[in-house]
Amino acid sequence: MAQPQGIHARRAALRLLDAVLRRGETLDIAFAGATKDVRKFEDKALARAIASEVLRWLVDLDALIDSATKKPLPGDAKARMVLRMMLAQWLRLGTPPHAVVATGLDLLAGGPRRLAHGVFSTLTRREASLPRVPTLPAKVAARWGDRAMAIAGGLADPPPLDLTLRDPGETEHWKVQLSADSLMPGHLRLPRGENVEKLPGFSDGAWWVQDIAASLPARLLGRGERRHALDLCAAPGGKTLQLAAQGWQVTALDISKRRLDLLKANLKRTGLKAGTIRADALQWQPKHRFDAILLDAPCTATGTARRHPDVLHRIGARQIEEMAELQAALLERAQNWFKPGGTLVYATCALEREEGEEQVRKVNRELLPIRADELPDGLAPSTEGWLRTDPGMLPEQGGLDGFFIARWQAR
Repeated sequence: MAQPQGIHARRAALRLLDAVLRRGETLDIAFAGATKDVRKFEDKALARAIASEVLRWLVDLDALIDSATKKPLPGDAKARMVLRMMLAQWLRLGTPPHAVVATGLDLLAGGPRRLAHGVFSTLTRREASLPRVPTLPAKVAARWGDRAMAIAGGLADPPPLDLTLRDPGETEHWKVQLSADSLMPGHLRLPRGENVEKLPGFSDGAWWVQDIAASLPARLLGRGERRHALDLCAAPGGKTLQLAAQGWQVTALDISKRRLDLLKANLKRTGLKAGTIRADALQWQPKHRFDAILLDAPCTATGTARRHPDVLHRIGARQIEEMAELQAALLERAQNWFKPGGTLVYATCALEREEGEEQVRKVNRELLPIRADELPDGLAPSTEGWLRTDPGMLPEQGGLDGFFIARWQAR
């Protein structure tokens, strides 16, 4: 008997969700294994989209399922997971109900197909809907406090595609070439879903993919004028490329060979130059001090929930504590490696205070306040002089990732 069209993508999505919710893997790490039997690029993308929408709206999908069952399904029941996927396809991806049923029920071969069909049919007859803003898991909402509702609003949809230009002076040219918007010189914003490698300028290395929030730490170091900069935890290289394009002589350090290989490939594509070192930043000792240090530290990455909604369900107190300890250790080392008059920028793409504001107090240096004129319109530094962004900001322009950034200068 022939299998329904698209069943391979749905099976891959089911494997992705199992990897995230049961084993605690990231979507990125799980993706290759979950889609190894899927041949078409479009089917791989569909699997990722289904899994992402389930993770983005998980609390609300479960509420719908529970409203249509006499007895709640166990949280780890396969029927619940398949129903989550079926509802996400119907309510978020616009798949017609008959197509959802044709592919979804086959995932429950030998299982409670009638139950799943009955629940889904009940909800379609009711014309069930999701709220305007996804409901956050309770522990996540508690951590994010007063900003939780605004942040949740920024998570309702996947983000647009942001590019950083090698030459900010060509912003207007590339806006026209790519029919893009721009929030500041050197930045372009395109609708999501673009095939990056087929866009004009990719093969020439005129730009690279980078969320606008992720581009701010390197921007805050300014022009290099051939001075020496250290990019700690550098791979896959967006900030290294920025620093090189800004005229710094860059040393890029990272512990991961695979990620350094990506950095080197990006350097080759863009024609930019940087020295690379594979080492553990907690063990490595520099031979000289630097005029600038950029520490984009390892973190829980909760600020990237727009494109990585798995962080809403994988990250808890233990991971936050572990990352905060690592960040403090890296900051302790980095603050001793820059020259008098030099600058240190610390950044994390996390929304937790433990990984941002609380780290500032551990640096025995004078803060160099971030200025409003260094930022896109609509963003402002705190009164203390650091910057906190989150996905609820700049909603009319398409939002941005969550980052914490602070800057110090050695006297």
